[in-house]
Amino acid sequence: MSTTLSKSPEPGSAPLSAPTSTRRAILNTLKGSSGNLVEWYDVYIYTVFATYFQDQFFSPEDKNSTVYVYGIFAVTFLMRPVGSWYFGRFADRHGRRSALVFSVALMAACSFGIAIMPTRESIGLAAALVLIFFRLVQGFATGGEYGTSATYMSEVATAGKRGFFSSFQYVTLVGGHVLAQATLLIMTAFLDKGQIQDWGWRIPFAIGGVAAIGVFLMRRDMDESLSKEHIDAARSGADRASGSMRELFVRHWKPLLLCFLITMGGTVAFYTYSVNAPAIVKKAYTNDAMVATWVNLIGLIFLMCLQPVGGWISDKVGRKPLLVFFGATGVIYTYFLITFLPKTTNPFATFGLLAIGYIILTGYTSINALVKAELFPANVRALGVGLGYALANSAFGGTAPVIYEAMKKADMVPQFIGYVTALIAGSLLVYVFFLKNKSTTELDRELGSAFESQQAASPAPARV
Repeated sequence: MSTTLSKSPEPGSAPLSAPTSTRRAILNTLKGSSGNLVEWYDVYIYTVFATYFQDQFFSPEDKNSTVYVYGIFAVTFLMRPVGSWYFGRFADRHGRRSALVFSVALMAACSFGIAIMPTRESIGLAAALVLIFFRLVQGFATGGEYGTSATYMSEVATAGKRGFFSSFQYVTLVGGHVLAQATLLIMTAFLDKGQIQDWGWRIPFAIGGVAAIGVFLMRRDMDESLSKEHIDAARSGADRASGSMRELFVRHWKPLLLCFLITMGGTVAFYTYSVNAPAIVKKAYTNDAMVATWVNLIGLIFLMCLQPVGGWISDKVGRKPLLVFFGATGVIYTYFLITFLPKTTNPFATFGLLAIGYIILTGYTSINALVKAELFPANVRALGVGLGYALANSAFGGTAPVIYEAMKKADMVPQFIGYVTALIAGSLLVYVFFLKNKSTTELDRELGSAFESQQAASPAPARV
């Protein structure tokens, strides 16, 4: 098994229609990633504000209310494979642009719904059920966003700079978390804890809805990376392979499995380092919430700024070295992060622990979307990337916060550390033994990038 296992599509079966200049590639990257920013902001405002609004949906007397509220966060990940299937098939058959516009529209509707919904005092248990419904639909939309945006940004990127351009998917993904933390920082500066708990928690969800409408309007005029011929053939039925689950599981099951295994260790590390760790920081500074918020915010900004650096490095040395770096150091460092972060009350030391973890994490986050996109041909790329990611993300990523909370209550944190370390180690084995560095990929064979005219004649090989 390797990154070149998937068969090349027949000539003309899945042509791409790419921009002709780096300027257009930049504009399309901004439009494609802006929706990612808003959607992940909507995802993370839930975790950032969870401890503030949990009493609005669960009884304060219930000692398990924190587990319940993070349990809802985990349950929404069940919808991600469904969303990735639906939107991936849609994107491979009807175009990336249409799928991306649809997904952000859904996210906007759900954000507004959460912002105005009644609470436990008004409708009792039904409030939690309504919250679960909105979060499930958001999980459905987010499942479609990842695979489709990863595919789109990889296809419109300039050949020799795919790592750099594609890294902006995680710039905006982490940026969503940064905006969520910044929103909390601003609100804690003007509102007290009681005001945020009573009604202030609704404000960030409303902001997310308004921002999503703006992205919806922006995405309507972004370039389509699939050619008109490909879309027409898929819609007319002349091409039945595009977006087909049968095509994916029969002809491309090996890259699909590889996509799942690449994601496995990376996604559990991402949620452990960027969701669990900030939550640990907040609890370590219970009496100084502002310090905790500043440390978390600066740490996430640092992680966000690292992404283009990681993507640029991968364009120079290849994708594999970065993934191996992440896997090897993640196996060692997870123990230190989870063990010492709760005991650290010096802001500079806390930031240092987070910063080291984020440097390690960048080896995965900055390039993982591109690595997966390079595994599949255009006719099943959005479906393959989205489904492979969503299955691993649902099983290992979104469950990490609730598993940590449950194990902490049971005094089993060492077991949680072992669980995360084992998954990272499993992915490390895949990086070492099943990935080839600087190999020709499906994107190279399709010339699916924003080539200048002179580049089209002799495209630079992507490094995987």
